[in-house]
Amino acid sequence: MDLTKLKHSVYRANMELIESGLVLYTFGNVSGVDRERAVMVIKPSGVPYEALAPEKMVCVSLETGKVIDGDLNPSSDTPTHFELYRAFATCGGIAHTHSEYATACAQARIPIRCMGTTQADYFLGDIPVTREMNSAETSEDYEKNTGLVITETFRNLNPAQIPAVLVANHGPFVWGRDPAKAVYHAVIVEFLAKMEVHAAQLNPQAPRPPRHLIEKHYLRKHGRNAYYGQHRK
Repeated sequence: MDLTKLKHSVYRANMELIESGLVLYTFGNVSGVDRERAVMVIKPSGVPYEALAPEKMVCVSLETGKVIDGDLNPSSDTPTHFELYRAFATCGGIAHTHSEYATACAQARIPIRCMGTTQADYFLGDIPVTREMNSAETSEDYEKNTGLVITETFRNLNPAQIPAVLVANHGPFVWGRDPAKAVYHAVIVEFLAKMEVHAAQLNPQAPRPPRHLIEKHYLRKHGRNAYYGQHRK
């Protein structure tokens, strides 16, 4: 992808964060990646959304982690994004928010359980929560270690099937095939977190749905023989 187009894509995705109500003030960030060029484009650090523009997006080398284009400092979460792109080959965009319900789950350190078909339409299982980071991990290379703790959480999970995580005591990181899809998933995650909170209040002992129902709903949208939506032969 042309870097100008990628900057516009990342800018538009960042603006959608604020328009969707997922972030306040300078909270959150979105990035996108061009794997052929080995470049990541990300929101600048601490810049209000109303002051953003495509040309203010910052280009960072995926090989070195250094800024290669842009006059502003990249998001402080850049090393976290960097580690996720390195670990998740199918990831083309990442969104990080502090949206209310998903962050509440992260602070409570509970996963967003897959309790029904709404979640199964997008995630093949629970949205996990990471382990607590230790003192050494937070005192040095904190943002990089945040990414490493996320990838550790996915050691036995497929990040393409569950494109989201809750970082314990922090908030959600969500990804997709491009920046727009990452934000789309972030909106879904917040909705699912809200449903999880309400469901747990209504019936804390509610039984899990059968696995075959979860797989059916996920695979009819995302499986090899998916049939949801409009398909032309």
